[in-house]
Amino acid sequence: MQKLDGQLITVLGGGGFLGRYVVQRLLARGARVRVAQREPRAATFLKPLGGLGQTQFVACDVRDAASVARAVQGSDAVINLVGAFADMQAVQADGAGHVAAAAKMAGVGALVHVSAIGADPESASAYGRSKGDGEAAVRAAFADAAILRPSILFGREDQFINRFATLMRLSPVVPVIAPKAKFQPAYVGDAADAVIAALAGDAAGKTFEIGGPQVLTMSELLRWIADATGRSPLFVDVPDFVASALASGLGWAPGAPITKDQWLMLQHDNVVSDRAAGLADLGITPTSLASVADGWLVQYRRHGRFAALASR
Repeated sequence: MQKLDGQLITVLGGGGFLGRYVVQRLLARGARVRVAQREPRAATFLKPLGGLGQTQFVACDVRDAASVARAVQGSDAVINLVGAFADMQAVQADGAGHVAAAAKMAGVGALVHVSAIGADPESASAYGRSKGDGEAAVRAAFADAAILRPSILFGREDQFINRFATLMRLSPVVPVIAPKAKFQPAYVGDAADAVIAALAGDAAGKTFEIGGPQVLTMSELLRWIADATGRSPLFVDVPDFVASALASGLGWAPGAPITKDQWLMLQHDNVVSDRAAGLADLGITPTSLASVADGWLVQYRRHGRFAALASR
């Protein structure tokens, strides 16, 4: 296990979905962790994971350069996990630049910036553009930063697999938007391991794309979730022209909210490029969805953990 004894590592967005896994791994490796986010009290559930005085919590808004500078002061390394679906340019582009500039000014030894597959300053979607602009800002201010681009992340607290499992529990009919769009879901624990590995010097200045062992279409993924939870909904593929019209006009489709920007994102596959460095380059073997999902998807079955007995 990589040792980080005594190092002070600031994690921006440490109380989020990926953040909690990153913080847990840092604490296990002996690091002192400073969790920086807009509402630090929302992250105090992390405190019992470390020893006395091992975890700090500070208020920080990446849109405010001064607050970022205060948060990273004295750090040995900085990890930026902050992302948003609102005010994206300010958070994911300008904010990323603030973090990188502050880390460089503070003399921080290593910076890990988490972006996303599809990051591109020329992207049709505001999300993709803001992520691409953020990467450019990071490279301009801190050239040796390691950049990670994950695909969709899954795990017990995710907002993707759980969202569809909930929908299948509540509705006998499930609309499928962009049924042929491809994803390469990655386990959040693997992504956290990748963040830790990227703190090492040989990752400096490199970009890694993070995906799991399977590439699934939206249709295949939803059917997998249904099978894993013992549900048999009627799947109805929504024609592209209908989904586009709903996203452009109402901003939602029945049972499956979608914005225009999300629709634009679905026009491109969310998979790792054949040319990109990935988990293997960081010494990590990807975890399959099937090997871990049963641990939490059981809650969506009709009889929970007793489903097998109830079926006898």
